[in-house]
Amino acid sequence: MIRALLASTIAFLTVACGPAGDQGPVNIAVIGDREALDVSGIWLSPGDQHLQAASNEGLVALDSSGQVVPAIAERWIVTDDGLSYIFRLRNSNWTNGEAITASDVRRMLQTRLRELEGTSLGLDLAKVVEVRAMTGRVIEVRLSGPMPQFLRLLAQPELGFASGRSGAGPMVVERDDTSSIVGLAMLPPESRGLPAREDWEDLTRPLAVRSLPASEAIDAFANGSVDLVLNGSITDFPMIELGPLSRGAVQVDPAIGLFGLIVRSDSGVLADTRRREALSMAIDREALIQPFGLGGWVSSTWIVPPEWFSSGTLAANRWPELSLEERRAVARQRIAAWGGGEAVIRVGLPDGPGGDLMFDALSSSWRQIGVTTQRVGIGEGGDLELRDRLARYSSPRWFLNQLNCTIALGLCSEEADALVRDSLALKDPESKELLLIEAHSILTDAEVFIPLGAPVRWSLVRGSVEGYQPNPWGLHPLSALAVSPN
Repeated sequence: MIRALLASTIAFLTVACGPAGDQGPVNIAVIGDREALDVSGIWLSPGDQHLQAASNEGLVALDSSGQVVPAIAERWIVTDDGLSYIFRLRNSNWTNGEAITASDVRRMLQTRLRELEGTSLGLDLAKVVEVRAMTGRVIEVRLSGPMPQFLRLLAQPELGFASGRSGAGPMVVERDDTSSIVGLAMLPPESRGLPAREDWEDLTRPLAVRSLPASEAIDAFANGSVDLVLNGSITDFPMIELGPLSRGAVQVDPAIGLFGLIVRSDSGVLADTRRREALSMAIDREALIQPFGLGGWVSSTWIVPPEWFSSGTLAANRWPELSLEERRAVARQRIAAWGGGEAVIRVGLPDGPGGDLMFDALSSSWRQIGVTTQRVGIGEGGDLELRDRLARYSSPRWFLNQLNCTIALGLCSEEADALVRDSLALKDPESKELLLIEAHSILTDAEVFIPLGAPVRWSLVRGSVEGYQPNPWGLHPLSALAVSPN
């Protein structure tokens, strides 16, 4: 059955270039570099993440709305102390026919945890202290301290499993060496430990996925050769022609994450924390987003959004007593007092019209306090550089881990890192939050990051596509798109 499925998947790769209609393949473009999609390793592009989640699922997964649902694990329990997660695996096989066992999952999860050491995701997973197979189909994951968002973290694509080249589904991948398109088709229910259905093939349709630069993906949607565009960002949002074709087709995720400027230099005008704060004080964040025409965007002057701490911990605005003009007056005085010559800042921004608009807004704000702005590309030696990342789970710790010294993105604080690390073993939520608040205060006072607001992620969705929903995490399960509307 699976071999026949692979053959049919290869067949549609040669014709997957038009609108899906009701039964044809759904053609999907994920905005990114024009390169072969891959699911190997731990450094996954957004396209790779979507492909990995579809073909190599983990213990749990995320559904279209971003909620945690069963995957390899059919059910689980959490002990009362929140320190032990016990999963019962489905009675299912890898696509090569071998049974999926708790020993397999234990070994693969331990390997992946080792591979992720030194990454921000590895820091997020630092509470995992033990993984053990209790029986052939039961596995336990023990934590150093409670983590209410742990299941969402386990649902990340990087924690998907495969035995050799064989993933656990729910979809099977096939490639044609002559094409950049990757084919995906649903596996039979019985191969996934689910009840068999004679009509399952009539209820699903294949997918054809490719990675394209933003301009090509948008053009492909406009000319009808692509039904769905994923992973749009603020950089390419201005490319969308908001005319009759795209009206109603543009879907913006209520994204959560880190969007702002990493401070990469502490020399010259940036040598003093008060002058670094001056740059943040001077930015008109509402004016920055206005040219994009994005309604509902939430600006921020804090690294961690205030709503993620207990009520009253942080004011809505970092400088609540000062208007924008008053903030700029303070910032202007600090820059003028420097005495080091002309204040010049190089800011690293991505190419594209969105980067152009951001540079215009930033340079306008900083010009009013006596700072000259020069634009460079990402990775080209900027004193400040745009950081645009989606959150993996809803906790202040995710934000703080993004600025950890081991990630080596820019300025950091080992003292703040130590506090976050100390919080891992605490079982009392209030005590844990106090440490995270202190770490956040240290990073804020050190001015290692200039927050701008929430990330922007958008999609283009044709009316014939079902199973798509905007969600905070920017991951849209491809298996949900394979359900036929008829």
